[in-house]
Amino acid sequence: MTFGVVRPDETDADLTALDRHGDVDATAGMVDFAVNVRGETPAWLRDELRHRVDDVARYPSRADELAATTAVAEAHGRPASEILLLAGAAEGFALLPNLRPRRVALVQPSFTEPERVLRSAGIDIDQVVVSEPWGLDTAEIDDAVDMVVLGNPTNPTSVLHPRSAVEALRRPGRIIVVDEAFADVTVGEPESLASSRFDDVIVIRSITKTFALAGLRAGYLLAAAPVVARLAATRPHWALGTLQLAALEMCLGERGHAHAYREAQTVTADRDAMVAALTEAGIEVCGTPAASFVVVRVADGTSVKEHLAQRGVAVRSCANFVGMTPDHLRLAVRDPATVRRLLDAWKDVI
Repeated sequence: MTFGVVRPDETDADLTALDRHGDVDATAGMVDFAVNVRGETPAWLRDELRHRVDDVARYPSRADELAATTAVAEAHGRPASEILLLAGAAEGFALLPNLRPRRVALVQPSFTEPERVLRSAGIDIDQVVVSEPWGLDTAEIDDAVDMVVLGNPTNPTSVLHPRSAVEALRRPGRIIVVDEAFADVTVGEPESLASSRFDDVIVIRSITKTFALAGLRAGYLLAAAPVVARLAATRPHWALGTLQLAALEMCLGERGHAHAYREAQTVTADRDAMVAALTEAGIEVCGTPAASFVVVRVADGTSVKEHLAQRGVAVRSCANFVGMTPDHLRLAVRDPATVRRLLDAWKDVI
């Protein structure tokens, strides 16, 4: 086994930075529980992308953009005017200041990128921290808030909120932004709002996790046509490259849907087995996980994380998530054999 090395800059302060993500922890050769990307890019998708490599000598075509948009439209039953193709879901958050919200409620704990970009734009933020097990029933949002941002299922808690609970947050003059980057790892996507054509709901989706395309950066946004137009107003021409457009077309097509459904089934089975194994080993699993990751709580979590890294196992600290502590660690769902490697290293650490 190749063991990872704890970098000298891996301090508590670094762990709390908003722009720190799990990829920083998972260096080559480590057993990766830090990054929520699912395995390897499907062979059929790699082959299709290879066929398009020669096309990168030309600018992305209108035909490729139309094909990708059509695939998204057919997948969610929405017109092209309600779709904005993105260079990764994170770009969708970066565009939110274009809507000029006055006061934004961030339902926490949640993905850190919305806070980072909204603060950079000088927008007032309410941190709405929901208590464990992190249901929306404890979310107290002021009526003056004109934008609410939340994840479903939520990163890092893996909680899947009922769509009715998300819809209940709607108010006149308010926009609801739902991060559905992990919705496609829930079998049948029962709580997704992607196909609901509300004028005041924005849904942001990603294809990089389930299809293992993190290095390609591709996703999309769904909203009412006037909202899409405002969000896109400042974007450059050729916002996505040819391979990104091709990937969106393929992942939202029939073959992509079949792959995502199989992955969702695998995630469900592996997560159930992983939770059982962690619990049997005396490790506290927090909440009721529904996505491709789980949160555990352990005393002196930062030290445990560093010692696991020395044994070649990467896990994600939750120190930079509002409402969580360094004693919370996020673990990507992996197959039973890989989980055994985690538990063997964990026993050595404890």
